[in-house]
Amino acid sequence: MADKKKLVEAITSREEDFAKWYTDVVTKAELVSYSTVKGCMILKPAGYAIWENIMHELDARFKATGVENVAMPLFIPESLLQKEKDHVEGFAPEVAWVTQGGGEMLPERLCVRPTSETLFCELYKDIVESYRDLPKCYNQWCSVVRWEKTTRPFLRTTEFWWQEGHTAHATEEEAEARTVQMLNLYADFCEEMLAIPVIKGQKTDKEKFAGANSTYTIEAMMHDGKALQSGTSHNFGDGFARAFGIQFSDKDNSLQYVHQTSWGMSTRIIGALIMVHGDDSGLVLPPRIAPTQVMIIPIAQHKAGVLEKAAELQETLSAAGLRVKTDESDKNPGWKFSEQEMRGIPLRVEIGPKDIEAGQAVIVRRDNREKQIVALDELTGTVKAALEQEQADMLARARNFLESHIYEARTYDEFMDAIANKPGFVKAEWCGELECELKIKEDTTATARCMPFVQEHIADTCVCCGRPAKKMVIWGKAY
Repeated sequence: MADKKKLVEAITSREEDFAKWYTDVVTKAELVSYSTVKGCMILKPAGYAIWENIMHELDARFKATGVENVAMPLFIPESLLQKEKDHVEGFAPEVAWVTQGGGEMLPERLCVRPTSETLFCELYKDIVESYRDLPKCYNQWCSVVRWEKTTRPFLRTTEFWWQEGHTAHATEEEAEARTVQMLNLYADFCEEMLAIPVIKGQKTDKEKFAGANSTYTIEAMMHDGKALQSGTSHNFGDGFARAFGIQFSDKDNSLQYVHQTSWGMSTRIIGALIMVHGDDSGLVLPPRIAPTQVMIIPIAQHKAGVLEKAAELQETLSAAGLRVKTDESDKNPGWKFSEQEMRGIPLRVEIGPKDIEAGQAVIVRRDNREKQIVALDELTGTVKAALEQEQADMLARARNFLESHIYEARTYDEFMDAIANKPGFVKAEWCGELECELKIKEDTTATARCMPFVQEHIADTCVCCGRPAKKMVIWGKAY
């Protein structure tokens, strides 16, 4: 077991240094490599495979709601970007500009897309004429660039991968319904596929997306108690439509402006996967999203029949719809066990000469390292059941952690104490004034994560100023 101990010790303990632990996991599990361009990451096969599964599942859910995929340009002319004032001001500090093409200076600067609202507006202006053309429900899978000062793999990078949906509707009600629908879709996806419980709510005006009437969010809690904004859905109203002149003839032949939405989830959700479920041995991947669900480890594989039996088991489990691999490397079993733990493989199957003789195998869950001896003729059913139970248990543990790390504060002293000494979220009432929101951030570095859709009555007055309360807010420090 010396090899295993050495490998596990290569990952810093979460309690010792959470930031270092996170970096160790993403690099030693070979999810990413650092690029020569500061702030950019190279998604390696293990990391990209997770993103592929996320894309595949989300894409199917989008299409079930009537969404179609498109591909928009990488570059946005400055004049186009300038059409929506609030949007431009919101992104100005993060924009990367192209000023030269070949050996010549460009007549107009081109923005490398930080997001694509303006491009979709330009498209909708050309293709929407009548109410019969609506709704338009488009999505694109792409990378975007935002010039970040401080970066960390998955969580905040100069270039990152995401999907961005953009829809146009005839009425305000239809746009609002789509905005909420997509947020609920994200929340269901996180819980059902990623085993990550989330809090759904609305952002304050200070925290909402630049140019939006309202922004809805799902907020997840990481192991260190910090929040990670894991998906957002924005209702733009007709603000962009008025700026870009996107009009249509309604049933009465009157010109109306469309109402638009935008919604997105990015590779930062992989960061959430790591920080919600990972442990001191590395990744712990929920079975439904794991690229490899089962790893078969042959024991004493040099002996006759072992590798053949492992191949037979892989074929049987794969035929049952499971994602299975066999580790046939020449490393010893202890090393293989710890390596697969580091990579987060949900379940391993151990098979050796004695197992073959007894007509059995040993299965071990990644999340709790629970071992079970299983008859070979019952292996498929038992493995499937174990994976489903592991998925359910991971969600239950994450939900229990979330709920047990949310605190209530009725006074500012209680609030300050909770933020300083109790990692997690704080529920407190707010008067709705920007002044109090800014004071809380200045005093504690905590921000308003959301105003939950499910409101609770904590107190009658604002936790900060004592004036009458308008909303209960979830506050916390965040990535």
